[in-house]
Amino acid sequence: MFENLSDRLTSVFTNLRSKGRLSEADINATAREIRVALLEADVALPVVKDFIGRVKERARGSEVSQALNPAQQVVKIVNDELIEILGGQTRRIRFAKTPPTVIMLAGLQGAGKTTLAGKLARWLKEEGHTPLLVACDLQRPNAVQQLQVMGERAGVAVYAPEPGNGVGDPVRVAQASIAEAKRSLHDVVIIDTAGRLGIDSEMMQQAIDIRRATEPEEVLFVVDAMVGQDAVNTAQAFMDGVGFDGVVLTKLDGDARGGAALSVRQITGRPIMFASTGEKLEDFDLFHPDRMAGRILDMGDILTLIEQAQRTFDEEQTARMADKLASGEDFTLEDFLDQMMMIRKMGPIGNLLGMLPGMGQMRQQVNQIDDRDLDRVAAIIRSMTPGERSDPKIINGSRRARIAKGSGVTVGEVNSLVTRFFQAQKMMKAMAGGMGIPGMPGTRRKAAKQVKAKKGKQRSGDPRKRALGPGAKEEQAQPQQAGGLPPAFGGGLPGQLPPGFQLPDLGDLGKKR
Repeated sequence: MFENLSDRLTSVFTNLRSKGRLSEADINATAREIRVALLEADVALPVVKDFIGRVKERARGSEVSQALNPAQQVVKIVNDELIEILGGQTRRIRFAKTPPTVIMLAGLQGAGKTTLAGKLARWLKEEGHTPLLVACDLQRPNAVQQLQVMGERAGVAVYAPEPGNGVGDPVRVAQASIAEAKRSLHDVVIIDTAGRLGIDSEMMQQAIDIRRATEPEEVLFVVDAMVGQDAVNTAQAFMDGVGFDGVVLTKLDGDARGGAALSVRQITGRPIMFASTGEKLEDFDLFHPDRMAGRILDMGDILTLIEQAQRTFDEEQTARMADKLASGEDFTLEDFLDQMMMIRKMGPIGNLLGMLPGMGQMRQQVNQIDDRDLDRVAAIIRSMTPGERSDPKIINGSRRARIAKGSGVTVGEVNSLVTRFFQAQKMMKAMAGGMGIPGMPGTRRKAAKQVKAKKGKQRSGDPRKRALGPGAKEEQAQPQQAGGLPPAFGGGLPGQLPPGFQLPDLGDLGKKR
C-alpha cells in the first residue's frame, strides 16, 4: 500500500545524498518533494503541514548543520517524524485485573470487523489467552454465521444465542456474554458489533448502549485502509460519538493510496494498535510505528522477519540440522525439502524479501517471484523414493523420467534441480569443513587438519606460499564461495543488493536454465 510513497521518498533522499552540505534552498526543495509525496499518498493536509513544519525546523537546526553527513541526518529526522505520526511507541492491549477483559470492535460495514474478530481471537489464543467471540451484529445478513465460521477456523468458542438477520437484541447479547465468559472460564471477550454503510444515529446509539452495558477495557475502531480521506472523517465521527481507545487498520495489502491511514492517529490522537495485511487468519499482528516507518523509507523490517522465523521454525528441527552440518554429514534432498517448507510457512517469499533494507529498489524483480515454483520443487522431491532423496547420485535417466512424470514437470527441470542440489551439497560441506559456521567453534581448525593430512609434505616453490602455510590456498579460495546462500536456492536476483543481503532468485527454483 505504501509502495508509491516509499518510492517517492527514496528518490528524494537519493538526490540529497550527493550533497556534502545542505543549504536553505536544499532544505526547502527537499521539504517540497516530501510534501508532494505525502499529498499524493492521500495523507490529510493538516497532517502534512505539521509534518513538513517539524522536519524543516529540525533540518535547520544544529543536528544537521554540525553533522558529518547532513543528508543522512535529514533521513533520520524524517524517520523520527514518521514514527511520531504513526504513534511513537507500540501500544498493546490493556488487560483487566479481574477477567474477562472485554474488547469491543466498532466501525462501518465492510471495514472487515467480523474477519478481524477471528484474527484477533487467533492472535490472543497464540499469546496464551482463551478468547470468546460474541456475535452482536444481528442486522447484517449471515453475520452471525460468518463469525461462527471464523471462530471455527481460529479454534475459538463463539457465543451466538440469537440467529441474527434482524432478530435479537445486541445489547442484551453483549451483556449476557460477560456472564457466559465467567462461567466457561474465558479470559477475553471480543464483541463484534454491527456497522452501516455510513454514519447514522441508530448505529451510533447501539454502539453507545453496548459500551455502557459491557464497560470494555478496549474499544477498537476498525478502519479500511483503502477508503481514503473518508476514513479520517469516519474516525472523527466515531471518536465524537462512541469514543475509542485504539485503531485497527485492515486491508493493508491493497494497492490503494494508504496515506489516510497515516492521518487517523494524528487527527484522533488514538494509536494504531493492530494491522491486518491479508485474507488469512495469520495475516495480522501488532502495529509497530518504528517498523512501518522503516518500511516506508526502504530501511527494511528485520525485527518482524526474525519474529516470523521464530514463530515458524521448529527449534528441534533447526538444532538437528545445525548439528548435522557441524558433524560433516551429507546434506540430503530430504533436508533441503524440510528447510524449504519451513521458509514457505513464513508467507509469500516476496513479502519476506520486502522486509529487507534496499529491496524497494528491486521491487519489480521481487514481484516476479512466484511461490508456485517452490511448490513445483517440493513436488519433484516428493516424487522421489526415500533412497533417491538420501542419495541423489543413484538418480539415472530412467529414474529422472519417472520423477518428472510423477511431479508433472519436464525431465530438464528435474535435471536442473539435481544439478543445483549437488552444488548446494558441496557448499554445505565446505561450510561445515573449512569455512566454519557461526556459533560452531572449531570447524576451521578441523578443516585445516584435513587439508594438511591430504597434502602430506608437499612443499611450494613460492616462499610467500610457504610462509602462509600448506592450507593457505584452500583457505583463501573458500571464503569467496560462501558469500551467499546455497546455489540450490537459485542464482541470485538480478542487479545488486545492499552489502550483506545477497539473496537468491527463488523464482527460478524449478526452471530449466
